Amino acid sequence: MTVTATAIAGLLAVRVPGFNVGLFLLAAAGLFIAHAANNLLNDIFDERLGTDTADYPRALYAPHPVVSGLATRTTLIRAALLLNAADLAILVVLLFLRGWPVAVFALAGLFVSVGYAAPWLRLKKRGLGELGVFLVWGPLMVGGAYFAATGHLTWQILAASLPYGLLCATVLLGKHLDKLDWDRPLNIGTLPVLLGEVTARKLTVALMIAFYPATVVLVVVGALPIPALLALLALPRLRKAWPYLTRPRPQRPPPDFPVWPLWYAAAAFVHTRRAGALLVAGLLLGAVLGFTNWVWSPLAPT
Repeated sequence: MTVTATAIAGLLAVRVPGFNVGLFLLAAAGLFIAHAANNLLNDIFDERLGTDTADYPRALYAPHPVVSGLATRTTLIRAALLLNAADLAILVVLLFLRGWPVAVFALAGLFVSVGYAAPWLRLKKRGLGELGVFLVWGPLMVGGAYFAATGHLTWQILAASLPYGLLCATVLLGKHLDKLDWDRPLNIGTLPVLLGEVTARKLTVALMIAFYPATVVLVVVGALPIPALLALLALPRLRKAWPYLTRPRPQRPPPDFPVWPLWYAAAAFVHTRRAGALLVAGLLLGAVLGFTNWVWSPLAPT
């Protein structure tokens, strides 16, 4: 998802005056490192607080580095500090070359990343984790990388980031739906815990559907180029995901199902992957053909 969000930013910026490929790649590296650091921090905090145990979903669909014995908590902390130090170095360079708005995007992303699972805030326990994912993989990643690459930012770019942010939020909603039976006794107030399973499943489907009219509207107002409508070809994938999200999860996984007990998250992710890839393909086509927005401009800057 981070690769897709970064690609969206780069393809929106590539034909804009002032685009600097080196600074874009530096910002992209910062985003990938930040995502890795976020994963480590989540494992560190959840294991320390006793959430991640051998029978919690996090340790069932993939090995938890500490719970499985692959690493110690100290090792994870050192790795997280190292990654954040690397990101700080990137921030200093971009701050010097592009100015203070870079720090706003970086610090806002860091706040959500750390606060998602940190004991002093625990956004996911307050029903704010899904909103945080929407903001990070939408306006913060896309807007931040775009600004780093071009040195400016418009409302159209922030608006263009919203549809993909919605899709990323559906993946976390799906994951929290899958963890509902574990999170409710632990008083972890994710949206599915607060809203109930049925309402949360309906919300997930509604956000998946919203991606499509949002994309069309943004093309109409000029925030996205016409080829971005290629994303509508993901509708058949939405139709396939629909039954998974509108029915209760089965009691046991189908044969060879790789990420059990994740079920809703898998359906949401497969749809997000397809829709995001098609959106990126549309933006790439638009960049090659010279669409700066809804108007084709063969003289657009390269």
